[in-house]
Amino acid sequence: MNKFLNIFFIFFIYSFIGWIFETIYVSIRQKKLANRGFLIGPYCPIYGISSIIMLICLNKYSNDLFILFIMGLVIASFVEYITSLILEKLFKVRWWDYSDRTLNIDGRVCLLNSVLFGFCCIFLIVFLNPCVERIISHIPSTISNLVAIILFILFFLDTVISFNAINNIKKKIKYNLRKDYTEEITKMVIEKLSNESRLFRRITNAFPNFNIIVNKVKKTR
Repeated sequence: MNKFLNIFFIFFIYSFIGWIFETIYVSIRQKKLANRGFLIGPYCPIYGISSIIMLICLNKYSNDLFILFIMGLVIASFVEYITSLILEKLFKVRWWDYSDRTLNIDGRVCLLNSVLFGFCCIFLIVFLNPCVERIISHIPSTISNLVAIILFILFFLDTVISFNAINNIKKKIKYNLRKDYTEEITKMVIEKLSNESRLFRRITNAFPNFNIIVNKVKKTR
């Protein structure tokens, strides 16, 4: 299997694992099943991107757990911060907010998550990824090429559909949705999202901030 295809599969595998982790974590916090993730499919690309960067930059430090921990913490936190910033600039919506957590940076990253990312980096490079790469290497090229094409098409369509749907919100919202929500913004978001009932349920399940918006609208009616 060529290097590019290997990276592609690693991206999808860790995006899927990240989605599982996020879904379990949020479901426990919300005490109900939550389909976590920005896209419709069962994957969180932020985990796939972070994992690839860590593997490229840190594989050579596989015997130095301290370096893996510190650099994993820094890389994952940086990716999370930049992703939060980009999504907010694109869609005028704050998708997650850690402002109520100890030692956070602008509510985009927090110490607890960063420390967990550091430990995850150690687990990824020392234990998990060697097993994943061995499994990938045993997949026949004919099958791997077909699977890669299917995954790419599904991911591309998912990205286009999801970005288009969420982008509809941005067209009418004149303020950034962060910690506070005005009645005007609230009603516009609900009106836009409710036009796509499936996507609306998907987003309100995945992101608690939207559940807060829904509750506010219901109370004003």
